[in-house]
Amino acid sequence: MKKTGLFFGSFNPVHIGHLILANHMTEHTDLDEVWLVVSPHNPLKKKSTLLNDRQRLMMVRLAIENYPKLKASNIEFDMPQPNYTIDTLTVLQEKYPKHKFALLMGEDNLAGLHKWKNYEAILAYYQIYVYPRLSSKKVPEELASHPAVHYVKAPIIEISATQIRKDIKARKNVRPLLPPEVYQYIEEMNFYK
Repeated sequence: MKKTGLFFGSFNPVHIGHLILANHMTEHTDLDEVWLVVSPHNPLKKKSTLLNDRQRLMMVRLAIENYPKLKASNIEFDMPQPNYTIDTLTVLQEKYPKHKFALLMGEDNLAGLHKWKNYEAILAYYQIYVYPRLSSKKVPEELASHPAVHYVKAPIIEISATQIRKDIKARKNVRPLLPPEVYQYIEEMNFYK
């Protein structure tokens, strides 16, 4: 049984913060691997700022080439929208019965977990690995102390993909914030300008 952490995001673009966290989870927890699950366009988000699904998946694949414990997943691309985490978990469990899936999320997301569709089922059947965020959101005690919730002492990374896109548009140097392969790809494709 392979223990697989799921790291959901739009990865627009994937940056070193994502890699630091995903890699930390494979090296400092009992997870065997982490899948970066590229979320398709969220119908509630303005389309203009989001690169198409395939381009974002391509950037994730480029970013993790040298990380054998990290994988890119496009599982949500063919699922009906809007999509809920519980539905994705169900599809993954059916498709990959030899995997034991867990969720990775920032403390800020955990604070709002009780608003998620079927969050009780998520807590009943899946482990949640929580990384710290500089957030003032208070996590409800029943979530913070839930047996399915594991706090991981991970580096606090506050790199924003939104800020990276703004900086690229403003012709600022974002090279240190991106994996070199992703920086190269964004340059070649002239993205976010």
